[in-house]
Amino acid sequence: MQSLTNRKIDVNRSPMTFAEKIYIPEIARGMAITLKHFFKKKATYSFPEQKRPFSSVFRGLHVLNRDEQGRERCTACGLCAVACPAEAITMEAAERLPGEENLYREEKYAARYEINMLRCIFCGLCEEACPKDAIYLSETYTPADFARKKFVYGKPDLLIPNPVTEPEAYQKALGRNVETTAEAFEKLKK
Repeated sequence: MQSLTNRKIDVNRSPMTFAEKIYIPEIARGMAITLKHFFKKKATYSFPEQKRPFSSVFRGLHVLNRDEQGRERCTACGLCAVACPAEAITMEAAERLPGEENLYREEKYAARYEINMLRCIFCGLCEEACPKDAIYLSETYTPADFARKKFVYGKPDLLIPNPVTEPEAYQKALGRNVETTAEAFEKLKK
């Protein structure tokens, strides 16, 4: 029968010689491959001491943004929750009370906002769906933990510090302190 591709290889079915039966050449070839890997550069990083370089388009932890005056941008429209393919975002809306104009930008705000990081696939669709730029994925990676409950981040965990009252914490929360892959490779070349 004619093969559709020319990738067919005929198998040699002749009896094995004595050298092939004792497998010495194959063992030597396998040991040579193993020895070659001893002298290659390691693909792993010693994490706490050595930070891994990230891509410039890396998507990390979610952050609920504030405006320049420190008010929350989220209006609880629910577009991020609808856009999330993993259904990791839940929220409850509430009306702003008189006197809370300095806390919330719009009349409606998110009273409860949670993201289940175990379900999140870090696709960035929530960031694209938000009309108010209230949520974005920072360059800070998700910390490891042993308890499942600690991976459900509530509004206090996600909300960025107030830029007016805490400017240092605000800059740190932006996550701009992680070097990108291009910057790390340039540093390694020097």
